[in-house]
Amino acid sequence: MTRNSQTVPRSQRRARTAERILAAARALFAESGYDRTTIRAVATRAEVDPALVMQHFGSKDELFRRAITVSSQEADEGGQEKPVELLLGILGVKMGEVSGTSLALLRSMLTHPEAAEQVKAANTRQLNQISGAIEAEDAELRAALTVSTLLGVTIGRHLLELDVLREADTERIAELMKPCLEALTGRPAQS
Repeated sequence: MTRNSQTVPRSQRRARTAERILAAARALFAESGYDRTTIRAVATRAEVDPALVMQHFGSKDELFRRAITVSSQEADEGGQEKPVELLLGILGVKMGEVSGTSLALLRSMLTHPEAAEQVKAANTRQLNQISGAIEAEDAELRAALTVSTLLGVTIGRHLLELDVLREADTERIAELMKPCLEALTGRPAQS
């Protein structure tokens, strides 16, 4: 093998650097939100020069846009037919480890329009999925209330870090939430 074939091609090095910058940006946006995250801080975390961040992404807005892009796998959090089981599945996902992308979106959704749109789009997909499985009257309203409840629990656990929610077992949270979800979806509560 020649020395040239052992070196990493420039395009591959460039792609790795961009991924490292994105990973650093996701972590910082998740920790600090959009307003308090700086290009310099992202560069420091990624161990690159701030000019390199700008060369790859052009602006803080574009970096944020790329950092908060949710993959189709992350967006697809359900699939079951029954609304309560679907909701408990979504709750389980939200109570587990949340990706840096999701935390960045949640932390920034009230101050950055693009983050708000991403969160709204994800919640609208869940709302549509859930309302389609609800047979009760006012299915869309019921679905909106359940999605909003799940969002509130997620914010309480991951952003506000309410001790009781952080320490609670996911199964216990699901057990306590199930009657509420059954009532919202129009299903009689099981004894």
